[in-house]
Amino acid sequence: MDGMDRCSANYLPLTPITFLQRSAAVYGDRISLVYERVQYTWRETLFRCTRLASALVRMGIARGDVVAALAPNIPAMYELHFAVPMAGAVLCSLNVRHDAAMVSTLLSHSEAKIIVVDYQFEHIVTGAIKAMSERREKIPLVVIINEYDQPPSHIDIEGSASGYLEFESLLESGKLDFKIRRPKDELDPIALNYTSGTTSRPKGVIYSHRGAYLNALSAVLLNDMCSLPVYLWVVPMFHCNGWSLTWGVAAQSGTNICQRNATAKEIFDNISLHKVTHMGGAPTVLNMIINAPTSEQKPLPGKVTMMTGGAPPPSHVLFKMRAMGFLIVHAYGLTETYGPATVCSWKPEWDSLPQDKQAKLTSRQGLQHVGLEEVDIKDPVTMESAPADGKTIGEVMVRGNTVMSGYLKDLKATREAFNGGWFRSGDLGVRHPDGYIELKDRSKDIIISGGENISSIEVESVLFSHPSVLEAAVVGRPDDHWGETPCAFVKLKDGCSASEEDIIKFCREHLPHYMAPRSVVFKDLPKTSTGKTQKFILKEEAKAMGSLPKQTSKL
Repeated sequence: MDGMDRCSANYLPLTPITFLQRSAAVYGDRISLVYERVQYTWRETLFRCTRLASALVRMGIARGDVVAALAPNIPAMYELHFAVPMAGAVLCSLNVRHDAAMVSTLLSHSEAKIIVVDYQFEHIVTGAIKAMSERREKIPLVVIINEYDQPPSHIDIEGSASGYLEFESLLESGKLDFKIRRPKDELDPIALNYTSGTTSRPKGVIYSHRGAYLNALSAVLLNDMCSLPVYLWVVPMFHCNGWSLTWGVAAQSGTNICQRNATAKEIFDNISLHKVTHMGGAPTVLNMIINAPTSEQKPLPGKVTMMTGGAPPPSHVLFKMRAMGFLIVHAYGLTETYGPATVCSWKPEWDSLPQDKQAKLTSRQGLQHVGLEEVDIKDPVTMESAPADGKTIGEVMVRGNTVMSGYLKDLKATREAFNGGWFRSGDLGVRHPDGYIELKDRSKDIIISGGENISSIEVESVLFSHPSVLEAAVVGRPDDHWGETPCAFVKLKDGCSASEEDIIKFCREHLPHYMAPRSVVFKDLPKTSTGKTQKFILKEEAKAMGSLPKQTSKL
């Protein structure tokens, strides 16, 4: 319309940096970070992040450069989420379970100029730097985070021309009058996150300032996070930037309760001590909480809202968590969607339903959150929407402003993921008559037995309801007659016992016989640090087992 004028008065690039600046201005004296005996206020956090950004620039970091981090949920890791973008750079948070070979590969691929590493993982970076030196690659500068109550260590990093720098010393060298480098364009990159490794080939997912800003606010809303929350860090900050809540908690001027390790005892202790209002965790964390020894459990001081996702949580686990006083928010998303993309929003009409029915409904993935444009179940070939009948399986696809910018140095993979104008998740699901979607499996995890599609998630849900089962995962095992049949990998609860025959009989009582596992292996399940079972490892094990003998292979 005539009279409009786009200028700096009415348009500035969106960036989560502003969340920190506002919290420091409005709630400067409120506690922002707590880690054991260490506490900072929001004013102090802004000052520290400004100094750190200044120090990074003085070290030669330019706009668009990558700064990597390998650290647990400690204050320094939180500060890097603001300081690195404030320097105009891109934060690449690495999975702390990666070995030296993988870290060296990702440092090379990302071309990180600096890696900030916690002392606990110093040996990993030492190995990575050595491997990069042997390949004659340019190696990054190394910054070590020492524990707050430990004296600085003096171990040189082999192959690093200038040894290493110490985090607090580096931070102190920065200037408070540093001019923060806001993004010139809101689509400028803010973070680089490598996919979590449930498949064996991680890809570098690029996040923008705009997407981070919008998804952080969306995560705040879907968690019913009012002003001044107390958030307990269980979700790794390196995983989708803590499901976007590294920035989201700052938007609400909350208090971040940091913990190096997430055990059931530490979780209950911190909830009790700090009166935690919000937290998050994969279904494995929920499982750990409900199965914690009574000696470690403590009554909740108030309502604790807990976001879960990463894998569909079994309905009986949700039921037990609610009974303990946790309000569960079930979200679904991927690294490519900044973490949470959909939420199973509670409907008032569910209040009158039996509790087991409520838990089953809550275990669905729901619909898009307020920051995402659309989610659909589509035929991946025709791109037609599946009917809302709760039966027709299609691929989960999403589109909107909280979808990644693309895969680093892989335009082909980016275009394949966006083919048809939607992001193709690779997840299979159905749409129910009420519109809510429900995951059935990863497209690569569906088991096809005698021409029938078997959802490993449905079989796992039954296994989780067995009184002796702590963890379970189901994959396809080769079968000379049926093509493949379900093979269950099971970890039993401490002090409980069950035989292969017991497990199979239980499943056959609760599932159509063709869906029940034909073989059961008892073992600890391999996991990523975000709690996802690494099914590709279990698939290799099942493949190596070969086909079942014919007499045990009949349906």
